[in-house]
Amino acid sequence: MALKNVIGIDHAVVMVKDLDKAAENYKRLGFTVSPRGTHSAHMGSGNYTIMFDPDYMELLGVLTPTEHNAPARSFLEKRGEGIERIAFTAVDSAAGAEEIRARGYTPVGPTDFERPVTLPNGTVSAAKFRTFQWPTAEAPGGVRIFACQHKTRETVWIPELMTHANGARRLKQVLIVSPDAATDAAHLAKMIDNAVRNEADGAIAVPSGGDRADFVFLSKDQLGKRYPGVSLDGLPDRGGAGLVIAADLAKTEQALGATGVKSGSSICVPPAAGNGTLLAFVKA
Repeated sequence: MALKNVIGIDHAVVMVKDLDKAAENYKRLGFTVSPRGTHSAHMGSGNYTIMFDPDYMELLGVLTPTEHNAPARSFLEKRGEGIERIAFTAVDSAAGAEEIRARGYTPVGPTDFERPVTLPNGTVSAAKFRTFQWPTAEAPGGVRIFACQHKTRETVWIPELMTHANGARRLKQVLIVSPDAATDAAHLAKMIDNAVRNEADGAIAVPSGGDRADFVFLSKDQLGKRYPGVSLDGLPDRGGAGLVIAADLAKTEQALGATGVKSGSSICVPPAAGNGTLLAFVKA
């Protein structure tokens, strides 16, 4: 029985070492990047968002070391930049936390927080959230998961931020490499009370819910066969590897220029050029 208060993927969190440099890099890749957000002193982090419909990407960086961001700092030290966690959309975080508790997972939270947002007209508002996490130790494929309830969608999904020169429209897949993809996929499926689906090349998909993006677990070798000609340098053997993004490929090709690598029906940004994240653009 699927979770009632947690629906599919909300956003992918790419952990970066230098937040402002990462934002400039993604602008060069043709993304429209939000103004920088600064979280609370307790969180000690800041972010930039890249808004799609109905999901988005978040570039996250540590501004001041705190107890709260210790797992993120540990990730950067051990892995380097890349996909550190994935958020689900929570309809009701408090109810969602109780749902996973009933399934044997002690939730972290719910926690309320907000960050200032500068709107296109220059006024300052706030983006407000209520989140909860599955236990930190429960990280299928080395990727943590949490759920995010948006209290102020209008200050996050801002129309001016949702059109991208590279034609990006939405997330289609989150790619997670693992030497034991079957075990890691089954782990996630249990955590979100969903089923697995076998792919033709032996990879294993876990639908995240609704019409949102799927998780795809596969070995690094399988990933290389999916995207021939694309250097996977910088990716771990186990961890978040990439994002498949539905896009207008004519715009993608023009915006990426020499950075884009044509691979089958995809146009890819290698991990080394995407802050530790393979970006595979596919026809929307």
